[in-house]
Amino acid sequence: MFPHILDIVANMTGCVVSYNPPSCTNTCPDLKYRLITGACNNRKHPSWGASNTVLSRWLPSQYEDGISEPKGWNMDFLYNNFSLPPVREVTNKIIHTSNKAVQDDSSYSHIIIEWGQYIDHDLAFTPQSINKVKSMWGSDCHCTNEKQKSCFPIKVSSFALQFTGCIPFYRSLAACDTGDQSAMFGIPSVTSSREQINVLTAFIDASTVYGSTEAIENKLRNHSSEEGLLRVNIQHSDLGQEYMPFVDDTPSPCIQDPNATNDERIECFFAGETRSNEVVTLAAMHTLWFREHNRVAKVLKKLNPHWSSETTYQETRKIVGALHQVITIRDYIPKILGPSAFRKYIGTYQGYNENLNPSISNIFSTAAFRFGHATIPPTVHRLDSQYREHPQYPSLLLSEVFFRPWRIIKEGGLDPLIRGLLGKPAKLQTQQEIMNEELTEKLLVLSNNGSMDLASLNLQRGRDHGLPGYNDWREFCGLPRLNSTLDMKKAISEESITRKMIELYGHPDNIDVWLGGLVEDLLPGGRTGPLFACLIGMQIRALRDGDWFWYENTNVFTEKQKLELERHSLSRVICDNTGLTHVPSDSFLMATFPEGFESCDIVPSMNLEAWKENPEQGASCGLPKKIENGDFAYCSETLSIYFCYPGFRLEGHEKLACQGNQWNTQPPFCKDIDECLDHQTPPCHTSASCRNTLGSYQCLCTDPYGLAEDKRTYSGRLPRASIASIILVALLFLSWAVMCWILVCRG
Repeated sequence: MFPHILDIVANMTGCVVSYNPPSCTNTCPDLKYRLITGACNNRKHPSWGASNTVLSRWLPSQYEDGISEPKGWNMDFLYNNFSLPPVREVTNKIIHTSNKAVQDDSSYSHIIIEWGQYIDHDLAFTPQSINKVKSMWGSDCHCTNEKQKSCFPIKVSSFALQFTGCIPFYRSLAACDTGDQSAMFGIPSVTSSREQINVLTAFIDASTVYGSTEAIENKLRNHSSEEGLLRVNIQHSDLGQEYMPFVDDTPSPCIQDPNATNDERIECFFAGETRSNEVVTLAAMHTLWFREHNRVAKVLKKLNPHWSSETTYQETRKIVGALHQVITIRDYIPKILGPSAFRKYIGTYQGYNENLNPSISNIFSTAAFRFGHATIPPTVHRLDSQYREHPQYPSLLLSEVFFRPWRIIKEGGLDPLIRGLLGKPAKLQTQQEIMNEELTEKLLVLSNNGSMDLASLNLQRGRDHGLPGYNDWREFCGLPRLNSTLDMKKAISEESITRKMIELYGHPDNIDVWLGGLVEDLLPGGRTGPLFACLIGMQIRALRDGDWFWYENTNVFTEKQKLELERHSLSRVICDNTGLTHVPSDSFLMATFPEGFESCDIVPSMNLEAWKENPEQGASCGLPKKIENGDFAYCSETLSIYFCYPGFRLEGHEKLACQGNQWNTQPPFCKDIDECLDHQTPPCHTSASCRNTLGSYQCLCTDPYGLAEDKRTYSGRLPRASIASIILVALLFLSWAVMCWILVCRG
């Protein structure tokens, strides 16, 4: 087939083309600022941790056919002589609990949950096969007797009240060179098993704020600003504080205020990560850090008026990413793992390890880090300035705050929500009350018109990704396998849970890893059991030690700057970017107002003076000349390095050295790159034509395709006539093959 036909096939079969990293350079700017895609962090392995790369496997996948079919795909497939239980049955009999039965966590506040979700969205996102199959075959992944490659509906018992028939489930998209997605088109199946893609950078780098692709980053930035700012919402503000902008594509799918008129729409917020509108508390966290970027950037520009907008933006992005690392590794993870497991699996920083792959593992993303779903309370509280229930904006059930950004803009802004996160507890994860009904019965997902069940989705996702079972992962972590009910009591003290699991699964080896890890006895001082502590700890250490730009690594920040970063905290970010005047010293610890709170006037803050440069660093040479469409960075007191902005190529000498009282050569200039001439890695899809623009390019659509969101590939949403033509060609080809087979056989 022709290349563009293969691309069509790949798109229609529901797969993702893996990312090819660019060639890596070792210039001063490249070593100073991480690429937005995460590529070239490791010069020997440039794709490690980059966006649009395959989730790593710590154990081989387990599919029923060895290639692609998930566990539970075939009803007659037995595991240790038992069939796997439907995941919804597992939810009903083990996981589900009523809203009234949940217990409060006396140690930790609600905001610790929100930070976990927020950081999870900084690390991984696996796209699903929504719309693609539907647009071609008309399938919506609801109940069907047909085996759709992209669908794996969750079966529901006939006596269930909330759901009937089944819950729709879209399988995660596969990498195009894995699994059997091409077999339906007559292309020989590849031998590698199905793998899933992480479209985000793996690193703790605040991609929630800045995105993981150049296209998203470019849309988030305010290019008219000299201060390196992010775009703000021009329609609404929060008592003088800024909101994130709305998405460009309107009307957006976010739910509207039922009492508003049609011309009073509140669209979805636009952030660096697409799930920012899932729940209003998550949108509030995104807004905090969006505001923190603009706050820091303005201060840095005042301290360094000679900085360009690009330098100010990159330095601010570097600081904000480092703060995400500080808060996560110092304040969050030790509370989750407990002190003993933290020392065992993470320990103190020993420096960068170029042999450690920081890519997100499938087991971490699909199971271990989803432990937090069992700690979510059913209610989102909104509190007044005295941390009492807000008289104007009452507390809401979770089902009332999914995808409703209007509740932030029209109901008090960020302050009541942030007070609720600080002043109310997280849910305590117990073996008898695992997940509340707001999540098991009323979860809202925009791709589906009805309610969903988060617990069942998690279990089904693990099977979809071919994750090995609970005991295999215990063995991987050096923990003893649990081969009997008696063994299980050593890890899970609640006897009723072990009995129910054996009744459902038949054998301990059959237990889904997410369920098994979730119900283990919590470690002392932690909020996970031994298995998840191991898996989370291993991943976080890889993210720290395998990241060249980790804030503690030599030459990433000065010693003075590192000390200032470590003075900062989430409480300080809240003080600086909301109207709150009193916060706990540690936002994650549960405190009672006013005794456990302190004034923002005394909450420690980093001093950005540590980033102030001397504009006369070049001794007697003076300030290097600025260049159009580029900038320079000091690499030493007497050496400056020039670089060009994306879309331009440096012409002339990159390095200027101060010799005596003058620079040794003339500054270079930046020449526009004609990306359309790159035939080896063309910027546009083969179905589109390329037109060069200053500093960029434009992909122009050619019939019958439409451009996707990245503005360089086709969307795959072909007109009906095009689909009919492709199907007709396929049928003709099939008919020809059948006729040839008959003739050959008869001959």
